[in-house]
Amino acid sequence: MSRSRLKNIVGGSAGNLVEWFDWYVYSAFALYFAHAFFPKGDQTAQLLQTAAVFAVGFVMRPIGAWLMGIYADHKGRKAGLTLSVTLMCVGSLMIAVAPSYADVGLVSPTILVVARMIQGLSLGGEYGSSATYLSEMADRERRGFWSSFQYVTIIGGQLTALALLVVLQVLLGEDAMQAWGWRIGFAAGAVLAVVVFFIRRGLDETASYENIAAKTERRKSSALNLFRDHPREAFLVMALTAGGTASFYAYTIYLQKFLANTSGFDRATASQLMTAALAVMLLIQPIAGRLSDKVGRRPLMIFFGATATVFTYPIFVTLEGVRSVPAAFALVMCALVMVTGYTSINAIIKAEMFPAHIRALGVALPFAIANVIFGGTAEYVALYLKDIGHERWFYIYISALAAFSLVAYVRMRETKTSSLILED
Repeated sequence: MSRSRLKNIVGGSAGNLVEWFDWYVYSAFALYFAHAFFPKGDQTAQLLQTAAVFAVGFVMRPIGAWLMGIYADHKGRKAGLTLSVTLMCVGSLMIAVAPSYADVGLVSPTILVVARMIQGLSLGGEYGSSATYLSEMADRERRGFWSSFQYVTIIGGQLTALALLVVLQVLLGEDAMQAWGWRIGFAAGAVLAVVVFFIRRGLDETASYENIAAKTERRKSSALNLFRDHPREAFLVMALTAGGTASFYAYTIYLQKFLANTSGFDRATASQLMTAALAVMLLIQPIAGRLSDKVGRRPLMIFFGATATVFTYPIFVTLEGVRSVPAAFALVMCALVMVTGYTSINAIIKAEMFPAHIRALGVALPFAIANVIFGGTAEYVALYLKDIGHERWFYIYISALAAFSLVAYVRMRETKTSSLILED
């Protein structure tokens, strides 16, 4: 691989990490800021309202995927990446300086909702632009490996958010974190987004886009053209995403709350445990991605679908009664290893399905639609079912979605050998 290509992949990945850091700070710090925006009710009720706003951000992601996917197909992958990080910066800054409910009443949660809507627009476009950029920049023989860095940076963003939380917990203590310390996470995200803006302005454009842009007559990227010309691929993306995204958010985002709210660990221990587990998960993404370059994408997806269907319920049930940190860590790692079969290669699979002129939109929009239905609502569904006394129904729900996606994995073509990414 050339030094220039490697520089662009590293630069694109670094920007993606900051985007996802900004997104995940909300979830990581929710235990501390929920009371500031939603003061009424017990901890579960406050978290439920916070999770509802988290889901609102997901509602905007299909809109962002639609608008910014078309933008990236028309104006370039680099332009899409630059616009997305600008929007994320605005959303993070709004939350960092938002007044509390005690100061301004309903204006406070309104600001929170608007900020998350802006961040949802940003992330809807970010996923398609970054997945397309990394896939098109990677050389043919290592596309699985290099595209796995999208989830390395997604997990890295979540891990960095949790790591910052752990550091602030130690330095500030519970009272300061509850009062004002949670704002530091959002302020840090806004500052890092400014840095990434300038990094992304210096990236090279991909050969795939430049070849399309050079044509005098270009086929248009639009939602109509996507579902009219590529319906099988678009609906396949939605099907293979359903179980994967629900499991990912269940095993990562929700598990932090689960360990504190159900298993009985204190908030600091739950955060530290998930930070360590996510660090290991981050390291195994490129290994799984490289494995897909050798054996194909489909076997890894089938591995995820089969294991998530069978083992999600027993893992959650066992975690309910676990009081040992090492035992909890081992169970969490089992879940994260399972979902790695999906996370490490789902971006390259989607990119390999679509031609260059509509690739960013094809990757982003069907994924975002499935994500808002199954991923963004996962935590809310879990907390709601716990609130009404049927927490274990959530474990069954995740298992059923994994089984649904497993059918798609079994029936799909091997995209490694049928890839539509033609340029090296």
